[in-house]
Amino acid sequence: VRIGSIALASPVVLAPMAGVTNVAFRTLCREQERSKVGTVSGLYVCEMVTARALVERHPVTMHMTTFSAAESPRSLQLYTVDPATTYAAAKMIADDGLADHIDMNFGCPVPKVTKRGGGAALPFKRRLFGEIVAAAVRGTEGTDIPVTVKFRVGIDDDHHTHLDAGRIAESEGAAAVALHARTAAQRYSGTADWEQIAALKQHVRTIPVLGNGDIYEANDALTMMATTGCDGVVIGRGCLGRPWLFAELSAAFTGTPPPEPPALGEVADIIRRHGQLLAEHFGEDKGMRDIRKHIAWYLHGFPAGSELRRALALVKTLDELDSLLQQLDGSVPFPEAATGPRGRQGSPARVALPDGWLNDPDDCTVPAGADVMHSGG
Repeated sequence: VRIGSIALASPVVLAPMAGVTNVAFRTLCREQERSKVGTVSGLYVCEMVTARALVERHPVTMHMTTFSAAESPRSLQLYTVDPATTYAAAKMIADDGLADHIDMNFGCPVPKVTKRGGGAALPFKRRLFGEIVAAAVRGTEGTDIPVTVKFRVGIDDDHHTHLDAGRIAESEGAAAVALHARTAAQRYSGTADWEQIAALKQHVRTIPVLGNGDIYEANDALTMMATTGCDGVVIGRGCLGRPWLFAELSAAFTGTPPPEPPALGEVADIIRRHGQLLAEHFGEDKGMRDIRKHIAWYLHGFPAGSELRRALALVKTLDELDSLLQQLDGSVPFPEAATGPRGRQGSPARVALPDGWLNDPDDCTVPAGADVMHSGG
């Protein structure tokens, strides 16, 4: 699939996930794909940064935009609510050579974001949404940096926004759109409605439409593309604790035999490598705090014993990680119980919105205080 100037050998995008898709995890996914199938074919997107914090060169934000020397294309996701800040951030990315691709986040369903009019709430304000997309495209003018836009089906079942959002993004110069086939009210619960991806594909004719939601195995991606006609897939929670999923996807799309699922010994080696990469990025102390949540995902479905799991959930150093991982039985094959959904699910809930948000979809007022730091997805 082609996204503007970027040609992807495999129509697969790693969804930016806050606190997950940092340089360590992206490097690991790329290494897994290369070692198992000999390719690095997808697009691996950095975790989201806010446009405002980027423009202000907030040190934590600048560190979040770290890419490895081998990463190409470098892909960055912006969260923004304001056309002026969006333009400044996109221009800064272009002028400073910070990334080769900009994705825009309008999918976050977290209440503290939507109640200020950000994330998945924003596309309801269709004129403001269009101005923001246009500002990002304008900020990258004269470069070959494509701008893509990710959004949800809508706020809830009574307020679908995806068809308008797709049409507007297309007309304002976006190079592709991606749809998480859930409403904001669903958050991460229930099942994704892939029919909405098919509807968007019928509606948006001149740029690629990517589908997101409930892809946990390589076959799910093939099924989504076959049933919806979408041009590519975006993988989020399906790869948590399974960075080798991209190798399986690459094999599925090229029709080559899939790599063998890893036994527990190989999973332990992958955890160790992930820990090492996190320690290099954050320092050992923060890196080990960060690896803990990943270990729970890696061991999902494997027999590991509650005491060992507890010790791993408190791991403090790489040496301690090594000695604990050696206690796992490396011969245990990849279990059937480890397939299927993983990561947060939660339950549906009413979407928190600013007062009067639904009164006028053509109101262009920038929501106040919505661009403070937050995590999105």
